[in-house]
Amino acid sequence: MTTARARGRPPGGGGQGRPWWRALDPYVAALAGTVALASLLPVTGRAARGAEPACDLAVGLLFFLYGARLSTRETLAGLRHLRLHGLVLASTFVLFPVLGVAVTALLPDALTGQLRTGVLFLCLVPSTVQSSVALTGAARGNVPAAICAGTYSGLVGLVLTPLLAAWLLGARAALSADGLLRILAQLLAPFVVGQLLRPWIGGFLGRHRRVLAPVDRGSILLVVYTAFSGAVAQGIWSTVTPSALLGLGAVLLGLLAATVLAVRLGARLLGLDRGSGIAAVLCGSQKSLAGGLPMATVLFGPQAGLLVLPLMMYHQLQLVAGALLAGRWAGAAAPEGVAPPARASPGAA
Repeated sequence: MTTARARGRPPGGGGQGRPWWRALDPYVAALAGTVALASLLPVTGRAARGAEPACDLAVGLLFFLYGARLSTRETLAGLRHLRLHGLVLASTFVLFPVLGVAVTALLPDALTGQLRTGVLFLCLVPSTVQSSVALTGAARGNVPAAICAGTYSGLVGLVLTPLLAAWLLGARAALSADGLLRILAQLLAPFVVGQLLRPWIGGFLGRHRRVLAPVDRGSILLVVYTAFSGAVAQGIWSTVTPSALLGLGAVLLGLLAATVLAVRLGARLLGLDRGSGIAAVLCGSQKSLAGGLPMATVLFGPQAGLLVLPLMMYHQLQLVAGALLAGRWAGAAAPEGVAPPARASPGAA
């Protein structure tokens, strides 16, 4: 009998006898639960003032671990895929911002208030590593190229994202030079320290990835809880109506579809092989929740809660769309009767 995987169903789509909830990424459920908790029990007053330094420390630790785990040698070795990396960077930091500006200008009724600013910020965030790599592997794409493409995007984003935010969002989000300096102090400095200490601690971190994974995800959940608590205190759910959420969802789906199509076309025009083209699409159309949330909290402070809502919604949309594309490509690549590789969890980024 032909299996569901052999027929090329999307990974995680749930086969016969498999409950639908087992296909859900637990981290996505944890994010939704954190937003719900912040909505019902927001941290306020003295507790909120105590949560802010804890959040700052968690963000610093997160980027320290990023730096300590990043292999400089492998990153430099990946430079040979120049066309792929150029395409991903162009999509992330040129195409996305252009589309974001166009959408917010041409569809003012679909986005109101800070949601419009949040969509623009989403378009400035770097690409992700974990989810794009996991999906590229599931699609039988070029995994080493995806690792390097996501890494380069994250490194460039540490500098370029705050600069683009100052240019495009400074006036409407009260972004100041102090916010840019905080990026250097809270994100870039721990990352550099992690890189410098990698020769001594890199091996230990590599051997204990599973043990340290809750640190990464826990840091992001703390950032989400703190940011949304502040937004709830400011009355986020009285300003964001169901119709506004529907309009936001439609805009985000349009952004995702337009970017996927544009990067696929770019990959063909550049003559990328099938595996590299898959990596380009999955890296060039995705945004990093793990990188974007800390940047938003550092840059925008108490305003970050509502501003990161588009990023969180887009994160979930990109996981679903990426899983569907990966399943389709894996099914097309697998010889008849041979099952595509098992799905890897996209992760947090």
